[in-house]
Amino acid sequence: MLRYLVLAFVFSTSLHAAKPNILFLFADDHCYEAVRAFGHTDIDTPNLDRLAARGTSFTRAYNMGSWSGAVCVASRTMLITGRSVWDADKVYNKTNAEREKGVLWPQLMQKAGYKTYMTGKWHIQTDAAKCFDVVKDVRAGMPKTVPTAYNRPIEDQTDAWSPFDKSLGGFWEGGTHWSEVVRDNTVAFLADAKQQEKPFFIYAAFNAPHDPRQAPKEFIDQYPLSRMTMPQNFLPEYPYKDDIGCSHKLRDENLAPMPRTELSVKTHRQEYYALISHMDAQIGKILDALDDSGQAENTWIFFTADHGLAVGHHGLFGKQNMYDHSVRAPFLVAGPGVAKGAKNDAAIYLQDVMVTALDLAGAEKPKHVFYNSLRPLLSGEQMQSSYESVYGAYLDLQRSVTHDGWKLIAYPKAKVLRLYHLAEDPQEMHDLAAKPEHAAMKKAMFDRLVKLSADFNDKVDLRNAFPQ
Repeated sequence: MLRYLVLAFVFSTSLHAAKPNILFLFADDHCYEAVRAFGHTDIDTPNLDRLAARGTSFTRAYNMGSWSGAVCVASRTMLITGRSVWDADKVYNKTNAEREKGVLWPQLMQKAGYKTYMTGKWHIQTDAAKCFDVVKDVRAGMPKTVPTAYNRPIEDQTDAWSPFDKSLGGFWEGGTHWSEVVRDNTVAFLADAKQQEKPFFIYAAFNAPHDPRQAPKEFIDQYPLSRMTMPQNFLPEYPYKDDIGCSHKLRDENLAPMPRTELSVKTHRQEYYALISHMDAQIGKILDALDDSGQAENTWIFFTADHGLAVGHHGLFGKQNMYDHSVRAPFLVAGPGVAKGAKNDAAIYLQDVMVTALDLAGAEKPKHVFYNSLRPLLSGEQMQSSYESVYGAYLDLQRSVTHDGWKLIAYPKAKVLRLYHLAEDPQEMHDLAAKPEHAAMKKAMFDRLVKLSADFNDKVDLRNAFPQ
């Protein structure tokens, strides 16, 4: 207990010495496992590893789900508004009204005395330039793609796609890779912030590693197919794909042929990892610029992504599912008083970063904001998650609850329940729902999911879909 009191005192003292800067680095489609520091040796991420060593990693950061196939839209709307999934859905097409009220994340940071900067992917239904003080190179949801990027590669056929062919546009549109543009803008923001009296809030949002997965050839060469391994939970085809909204017609799922093949999975993972490693290199230059600016000691750095991605796990390729590879994202935080090289297994929502930043800024959390500050978990004042259970949803086709090492996935249209003991089966390979010895757990988890759904004003009637 004394250790935690001392930790909390040091943490509080360093925090209140001066209002800290906030550097928020945001990726797109980055699976929680795709960081080498987390033990995933298939990938090289020296700068994310460096950030992990510099601070604390939250190993169980979740996105709550989506009301649309573009999961990133829902995740980012929750992030900017602070609202839970179905509450955020209600204001999605009214985000201008939220902005006019002055209650969006960057506006709240402005009110707390920050100079705010933004570059990269936005994908929110309001003008970024009206939300931040400085905005540069706002990007769409994804780079433009071409037909040859889909349904590939096919055995014994020539692959017309090349991830380093700049003539195909995409990330290369404009002449400079978009990840490098985010890097250049962020470095420039840091130089400008150094001249300001106000603390800074930088929102640097990469489109990487979203498809089209394009990176310089040197990064592709870093991942020969001989290096690539297949996901342990690989399936040629997910059995309920059509009834859960993940048919081959879904854009993400159409990137590779069905049934999935070893060639297609390894090729897409090669390009996915290459794009992540290229983004990692740009993050390294941003961290270098922060260190060179002399502001690092009073700057909090957050890195996360809007959600994960399957890329072959369970026979799926996208993020439109309730498995951990798609609902979890990496989450790294470094700053004054934060434990270095530490891992925290408490379940969080990635959108907690918004409230944490407000907390650091000394701003009051608005009443409509659902999420919680991570400061108590980081300081040791709080040992358990702020959330008893983690809720997940996709359209009206999928629901999930994660609680105490177990997960229940419900497919209302398919009339299927799937039960996984995550503590013993982290790859979610063994469905226990039909096992008589787990009937009591299945019922308890289902009842928990029903209650959570009611708490979140979910319109899907699970009791009716699964009569007991």
